[in-house]
Amino acid sequence: MKTIDARFEIKNAGPDVGEGLFATQDIRKGDLIIEYTGEKLPTAVADARDSRYLFELDDEWTLDGSGTENTARYINHSCDPNSEAEIRHGRIMIDAVRDIKAGEEITFDYDQEYFDEFIKPIGCRCGAKVHRK
Repeated sequence: MKTIDARFEIKNAGPDVGEGLFATQDIRKGDLIIEYTGEKLPTAVADARDSRYLFELDDEWTLDGSGTENTARYINHSCDPNSEAEIRHGRIMIDAVRDIKAGEEITFDYDQEYFDEFIKPIGCRCGAKVHRK
């Protein structure tokens, strides 16, 4: 278990999932949780990188959030997420879509393209009752 910010801890999220980001205090629906940060690259350059932490801002720009200083990179996928990513003024903000209790893992839906490329081939392990297809 690692604590990077007093509001979160990084710990094992379960078998075959790896590390995840967990709340250490309650988070209310609508609260800003964290910003997804990284190196801003032209999307064409980012597409050539072998990284699972690429987050497209628009057709022109992508963030590579693979650096460990990007605490948001530890947020795992869920088909029934408790947060969502929203691009605001060229920045990726993660907001709570429902109340999140202390100790609960923070998750968001990685979207269809990522799901189809990386998750679907090995099977989704998010634990949701209903999974994307």
